[in-house]
Amino acid sequence: MFREPAGSSAAVAALDQAGNPGYVYLIATVAALGGLLFGFDTAIINGALIFLKKDFDLSDSQTEWAASSILFGAVIGAALAGWLTDRYGRRRLLFAAAALFTLSALAAAVPRTLTEFVLARLAGGLAIGLASLLVPLYIAEIAPARIRGRLVTLNQLAIVTGILLAYVASYYLADLGLNSWRWMFASAALPSLLFMLTLLLVPESPRWQLGRGREAEALNTLTRLNGPVAAAAEAEEIQAALAAERGEEASLSQPRLRRPLRIAVVLAVLQQITGINTILYYGSIIFTEHSGQSAASAIGANALIGGINFVGTVVALFVIDRIGRKPLLLLASGGMALALGALVVALQLQAAGPWLLGLIMLYVACFAVGLGPGVWVVITEIFPNAVRGRAASLATVALWVACTLISFTFLSLVKAAGLSGAFGLYAGLSALTFVFVWRAVPETKERSLEEIERTWQ
Repeated sequence: MFREPAGSSAAVAALDQAGNPGYVYLIATVAALGGLLFGFDTAIINGALIFLKKDFDLSDSQTEWAASSILFGAVIGAALAGWLTDRYGRRRLLFAAAALFTLSALAAAVPRTLTEFVLARLAGGLAIGLASLLVPLYIAEIAPARIRGRLVTLNQLAIVTGILLAYVASYYLADLGLNSWRWMFASAALPSLLFMLTLLLVPESPRWQLGRGREAEALNTLTRLNGPVAAAAEAEEIQAALAAERGEEASLSQPRLRRPLRIAVVLAVLQQITGINTILYYGSIIFTEHSGQSAASAIGANALIGGINFVGTVVALFVIDRIGRKPLLLLASGGMALALGALVVALQLQAAGPWLLGLIMLYVACFAVGLGPGVWVVITEIFPNAVRGRAASLATVALWVACTLISFTFLSLVKAAGLSGAFGLYAGLSALTFVFVWRAVPETKERSLEEIERTWQ
């Protein structure tokens, strides 16, 4: 007769209680591929812009338009994402984003005019707008409370991995000559197809399913994630929260949503207007025009910055559920203000040459540890289930509008106020971020989404 190995019943019982952590991480990793494409598609312009500007003989305003066109698409995508995902679900919209990523990568590689290039990048922006909302939202909804911060930060890690891969791809493809920018954009097609295929492995969000009366499917997913005991308790808690929301869910103007909406929108805007994307999009131009580096050296410096961004996000991945969201946001914004303040002093003393790269790296490291992942975690945590998609969409739209404004005006700002004036502005806004986080942002670590929701009531 077959006999179970000693301790196997206990192991099975433990798995029944705890669910399948490997399955949780698999789902989060697949979803985070959308973040990787988000990072790659936004950052590949950094290296490509040098060659694109020469190939199409672009003026400064045309260069800003080429760099920022994807962001206008992201605003539209983020604006549509909330309503579409609350209506059709998280998974279907992720498929749509994957398809748009693939098509835009190929279209951006073959344009004959700036107009054709801008249209292709607008389509890519739609995908980024969808993914920037859906990926962290989806991960937050499937993640157990004890590791939710880590798993949502996994999306930010994927974003900075995509940025780093874009910089590395640009560095190696730069040797192909003036048309190398075409290969840079085309290289995003393969990971886009991979994202589309791996989405077949992930389920729909159980919170969305429960909101649509699909209890059996939701309970099955929750059981695989958390085990049957925890799944039943969580399903009951979600349904109770949904029942309490009925009759109010059509409106985002409910009094109880004012504070979380204000926190999410202001944090989203501050994340961008502190200037991070001026480094991610215009780093090559900053290093070539303000420190005399060659195109290859500037792209190499960008790869180094991408590495710092990656390492900082890995640190955040391991500490955000231990230290909490608020302390990391304070550390990040304070460090960014100090780094940029020091850079302004160095520029004013005309000693920025040896300091430029080091202080920018410090600034990026501070952002990566806190403001980068922390803002996305907070945005996806603080809203009620019934309006989470639309409310998070509103904050994400504000984020992309701010990002577009900063990116579209950076070269003009530098021309008007100098590099020190631009970074001085961003230093002041980083200090303002510190004050806002200190006074307005609550701590949410280790609390279920329904527990957080009850605090606004």
